[in-house]
Amino acid sequence: MPTITFIEHNGTPHAVTAEVGQSIMQAALNAMVPGIQADCGGACSCATCHAFLEDNWMDAVPAAEGSELDMLEFANERKDTSRLTCQLTIQDNMDGMVLRLPESQY
Repeated sequence: MPTITFIEHNGTPHAVTAEVGQSIMQAALNAMVPGIQADCGGACSCATCHAFLEDNWMDAVPAAEGSELDMLEFANERKDTSRLTCQLTIQDNMDGMVLRLPESQY
């Protein structure tokens, strides 16, 4: 099972062992990672599971498109590496992935 590290805005890391096939958002919620609200429960109808993917991991995930891009318009502190974690499905090649969390989801 891949390990994904979430780093809070204050620098606190949270290493999460995740199941292949689940969303990164769900793995964060299951581990009670602070900073992932996931208000819509993964329906891609909010931006409260927003995270910044480390540059070296951008090629490990498909590009954002459609409703994810629309919802990212509402994300706080949006960057080129911004993603909605509900739209990223965990794969074996994601072991060691690092995501940084914004100061606030609202």
